[in-house]
Amino acid sequence: MNAIRLADLLRAELTKTRTLPATWVALGVASAANTVLGLLAATDSVRLAGPDGPVAIGQLDTLMVAPVYVFVAIAVFAAGSEYRAGQLRVSLAAVPGRHRLAAAKLAAVTAACLLAAGPAVLPGHLVRPVADPAALLTVYLLLSLIGYGFAVVARGVVAPLAVLFVTPVLISPALRGSMPDAVRLLPHEAALSLLGLPADPATALNRTGGLLTLIAWAGLSVGAGWAALVRRDA
Repeated sequence: MNAIRLADLLRAELTKTRTLPATWVALGVASAANTVLGLLAATDSVRLAGPDGPVAIGQLDTLMVAPVYVFVAIAVFAAGSEYRAGQLRVSLAAVPGRHRLAAAKLAAVTAACLLAAGPAVLPGHLVRPVADPAALLTVYLLLSLIGYGFAVVARGVVAPLAVLFVTPVLISPALRGSMPDAVRLLPHEAALSLLGLPADPATALNRTGGLLTLIAWAGLSVGAGWAALVRRDA
């Protein structure tokens, strides 16, 4: 039997991602959220209570970047949904070469996130620019790859989505005062630094440092997911 070509594997993985309802839900919600936040920030029609009085939404950098944590569901579901009902076992039976399958999955999710990031980000950016669009697209891609690798390791979608959401909402604020050197290396803080929107000067990196930190997290997560798929999953 002839080995399945890598191009055919890539096409099959892209088809899986494209036909997942979660892909389109995540893309639609992220795009709508970015647009709504952009409109609210541009018109300054809504302010939220803060310790020093009402704060304009456009000044809440974490909130303005929050739709990325909906967008990462595209990559997380692409990886984690295969563990339901034994679908991954079918893939492994069809493609015994696990490194080739891992390569195809990684290439497919990268391509899908690159294609989807523009429609998710640009409507809101056109309404009210938050950061450099290239940096914003990079953040969307790298955080998605972190979620992808985590989903493979966790064999599901709940844990990676929960951790990625809870980290900026609970963990970073709780540790920011006592452990700023550690907090600045967390993915969310690195993403804000890359965008030039650090939540706190004490946890800020320069943009290059933010980019390198995110690349390191993405590399570690993808590497762990690759190793899990090749050596552990059955």
